[in-house]
Amino acid sequence: MTEPLPTAKPEEVGLSQAALDRLSSALSERITGGNIPGAVALVARHGKVAYHRSFGRLDPAADRPMGTDAIFRIYSMTKPIVSVAVMMLWEEGRLLLSDPISKFLPAFAHTRVGVVSGDSFTLAAPATPITVQDLLRHTSGLTYEFRGTGPIHKAYAKARVARLKQTNAGHADELAGLPLLYQPGTVWEYSRSTDVLGRLVEVISGQTLGGFLSDRILAPLGMSDSGFSVPAANQARIAEPFPKDPEFRMDIALLDIRRPALFESGGGGMVATTMDYARFLAMLLGSGRLGSTRLLGRKTLELMTSDHLGTITGAADLLPPGHGFGLGFAVRTQAGMAPFPGSVGTYYWGGAAGTTFWIDPAERMYAVLMIQAPQQREHYRVLFRDMVYAALAD
Repeated sequence: MTEPLPTAKPEEVGLSQAALDRLSSALSERITGGNIPGAVALVARHGKVAYHRSFGRLDPAADRPMGTDAIFRIYSMTKPIVSVAVMMLWEEGRLLLSDPISKFLPAFAHTRVGVVSGDSFTLAAPATPITVQDLLRHTSGLTYEFRGTGPIHKAYAKARVARLKQTNAGHADELAGLPLLYQPGTVWEYSRSTDVLGRLVEVISGQTLGGFLSDRILAPLGMSDSGFSVPAANQARIAEPFPKDPEFRMDIALLDIRRPALFESGGGGMVATTMDYARFLAMLLGSGRLGSTRLLGRKTLELMTSDHLGTITGAADLLPPGHGFGLGFAVRTQAGMAPFPGSVGTYYWGGAAGTTFWIDPAERMYAVLMIQAPQQREHYRVLFRDMVYAALAD
């Protein structure tokens, strides 16, 4: 049986109860005001969970309170889990970070770079191949169709690369046949790179991505409510958004997680509870170990959570000032610059529907916020971080 994460009162781990109460009030006020349906928040320090609260309603269409065991669509918070899977295979000597991905996915041997001119593009050979490291740090030259309106983004949209009725193998092959937005290794461009990593895991392991994650990460860590879909027995715990965002007046349609997924998106297809994800973060902060379960070595985590960009730049809307990117996470490189608090070495990411997490090794702290409000995600990510850091008492 899985051992629960240890708990403590806030003051026992150097957090202010009064400041955490202010966080609770801020979230409650936004929910009472009709901005978001509900939320679950968790803060842990020095290896103990000191704050784990639920707010509001599980589903705005039903009069059911949000529970701390609510299941959320975590979208791009899938990426760190898949990145850990790749690094587990790396530790087994099954791949090198410098390996061209065409070694495992032959279709990428023929991928070309799109040279854009106005509304069209010509094709050129890549100066260097896409490597495993490029996929992990988003310097592959791949993109997301919603990241722009140029001809290459339109080519992605025309190919319907986001469709759910496809396999991971078919998705990777489709991406390999589309033009790259940039030369590999030259620009940080948030992209479908982690979807390709998911297919890489399948090819190297001989399992489906979901099967590998379940066997090697989710089950060993006790993440019993995590995966690419929610079984019928647990569907009453699914957190739902407002059908229309009350602030931006936009319709909201999130991933259907009630049916088994054909396309197991390594970049954004998973679900989890707040506590499940906290167990994953506890493993990361534990240098790859949670209790008696070790997934990765200490130096592997050091490598993953170091900046891998250096002078490579790009996408200022997603990578704030004072930050670089490691192997699956944004990484803070400067104490200042960014408009929110943190320590050098803090690493984090979030999901499109509003979920977010960070780990601060210097403070021995991690935190998770789960909401389902896509249009408001940036506000709550920063608000949550600001108010949790304000609770540090010593």
